[in-house]
Amino acid sequence: MSFPSPSVLDLRPVAPAERHTLVFSRLQALAAGDGLLLVDDHDPAPLQRQLQERFPGRFAVAYLEDGPEVWQLEIRKAVPAEAAGSCCSGGRCCG
Repeated sequence: MSFPSPSVLDLRPVAPAERHTLVFSRLQALAAGDGLLLVDDHDPAPLQRQLQERFPGRFAVAYLEDGPEVWQLEIRKAVPAEAAGSCCSGGRCCG
């Protein structure tokens, strides 16, 4: 299964007090399998903890760049197990 490239959200110009709200609104709008590439000026570990507390198991997180000046995290919305191997007819190919 291939996934679309994640959209990019650069948090560096966003006021710190607004960052988490912005990220969570963008993440909730994602379809299963879609991703968001966060660019930040510090390690977003607190955001990652909040994400796991609020939505356990619903998002996969991978560090693509780990500082010291820029951090990039790919956050991808999980695909439900029942949908991962299915196509239009419940897992049986249409052809």
